Amino acid sequence: MSIDTFIDEVTAASDNRPDHLLQYLYEIQYQYSFISDEAIIRLADKLSMTESQIRGVVGFYSFLHTTPRGRYDILVSDSITDHMLGSRELLSSLCKKLAVGLGQPRADGRVTVDTTSCTGMCEQGPAMLVNGWTITRLDQRRIDSIVDLIEAETAIEQWPKEFFEVEDNIQRRDILLSDDSANGNALRALIEQGSEQMLEQIEASGLRGRGGAGFKTGMKWRFCKQAEADQRYVVCNADEGEPGTFKDRILLNTYANKVFEGMTLCAGVIGATKGYVYLRGEYRYMRSALEEVLKKRREAGLLGKKILDKPGFDFDIEIHMGAGAYICGEESSLIESLEGKRGIPRKRPPFPVTHGYMNKPTVVNNVETFMAAALIAIHGADWFHSVGTEQSSGTKLLSISGDCDRPGIYEYPFGVSIQHILQDCGAGDAQAVQIAGAAGFTLPAREFERCVAFEDVSTGGSFMVFNQQRDLLDMVQNFAHFFVHESCGFCTPCRVGSALMKDLIDKVCAGHAGQYDLDEIHNIGKLMRGSSHCGLGTTAPNSMLDTLSKFPEIYQQRLRHTAYEPAFDLDAALQDARDITGRDDAGAHIGTES
Repeated sequence: MSIDTFIDEVTAASDNRPDHLLQYLYEIQYQYSFISDEAIIRLADKLSMTESQIRGVVGFYSFLHTTPRGRYDILVSDSITDHMLGSRELLSSLCKKLAVGLGQPRADGRVTVDTTSCTGMCEQGPAMLVNGWTITRLDQRRIDSIVDLIEAETAIEQWPKEFFEVEDNIQRRDILLSDDSANGNALRALIEQGSEQMLEQIEASGLRGRGGAGFKTGMKWRFCKQAEADQRYVVCNADEGEPGTFKDRILLNTYANKVFEGMTLCAGVIGATKGYVYLRGEYRYMRSALEEVLKKRREAGLLGKKILDKPGFDFDIEIHMGAGAYICGEESSLIESLEGKRGIPRKRPPFPVTHGYMNKPTVVNNVETFMAAALIAIHGADWFHSVGTEQSSGTKLLSISGDCDRPGIYEYPFGVSIQHILQDCGAGDAQAVQIAGAAGFTLPAREFERCVAFEDVSTGGSFMVFNQQRDLLDMVQNFAHFFVHESCGFCTPCRVGSALMKDLIDKVCAGHAGQYDLDEIHNIGKLMRGSSHCGLGTTAPNSMLDTLSKFPEIYQQRLRHTAYEPAFDLDAALQDARDITGRDDAGAHIGTES
């Protein structure tokens, strides 16, 4: 099929809508391995957009490319938990056996090997993506098999099925994960009680957003309901890109009906007729199964026109794919991406509840939040409020990975202590716990009596354990590089600050830093926290500032104890010029004074 014909078919399926640009690009990428000039020209014509607008979107997302990738496009997870499981050694072996440089297509065009920030498989890594499909539990034997399959040009569909197995790994269930309510019960309760009484139930339950921010769910829904508009939207944020977080993966895999029911409940309360699930690109393998669940719900009268035969209760859900941008986990960035744009965070106010998707009132909630709302509708506010603490009702799903005997998903009532969690997951030798991912908090052993709750340690769900043998600077360095890669580049404090922090941490790890450099880390981190445009920039320095304060010895033992040494290597920066001119004599190098 020609590229023009393919684009015509893809765009026609959604009436050539410019706001679907990212979805069109996503489909082209996975069909042809890159977005060609021809494709950009054709899209610009079909969507009445400029080529520069389309190129700007392509350049923003790490899964989109304007140059060909290999027919087998491999992305190995670069998350710290994958590093802890040996991913770097396996990556090196893979590149050596395939005779390919990192990020460069092999000369025969067969394969590309690169890294990606995180695949959401932290408890069953090391993991990789091959042409967008997830492979877990990598070891040397599996790497050798993958090399053989690639060299034999074996189609992905014919690879061993066990390579692609992704487990739920639920280790502890509580009121959410133990519920076996029938599909539709929440919607029947809505129809029986009415939207206002149901909204009062959500408010009375004390449910707060489970994505990490903790905004009151009932309040958000009420603001959206009260906003004057001819259309409202419900958006499920399933872009869990925070390193160490994989709870939404389990909910969508096993509890998708309850998640979709929560979205439909919200729609019935606020008066929305359209919903979107923004699914992270790393979860491409789940898409067909989720589409099948949606299809069955339509057939059962739980989606579409006249839901449960209720006149005027019309609502349907569409899945939109992300394309590798951590920033799109932030709700205004997600909305920009949903509209087919670069995921640059919006300036607020106005907030999405009044000016969200297509500038209409929009509720954006996390996967876990929608599931909890559905169960509150069934069981009532008192049922939910009976668990947890006064300020943090209900339970929290934790994605536990790292140095523990039993990694996986744990559901706990809010108020559980860090120490209790560590005992349950078999982490008796913990040196530190990283809560809430790269953007979260680093807790030393002396703080393990603290509890998971909005009033104490708040988290979207990531819980990474580091034992006494780990060098915490490996974690800090990994996070520093992560934020340089994931910064949207919009504001100077984040764009420049994250790069400076990365260079300084690299300098510490290389053993060339002095006290001046540690002071600079502290100063730049404070500046980023106070002046960045969005939450990414304000939280990016957290692990550096936390470890400087709570684990000063890991820095002090690396110091060279010089007053100052530049982090920028001018001689190394001239290597490109030497390569171009073919010179490598002494005169082509910057000498150092003795």
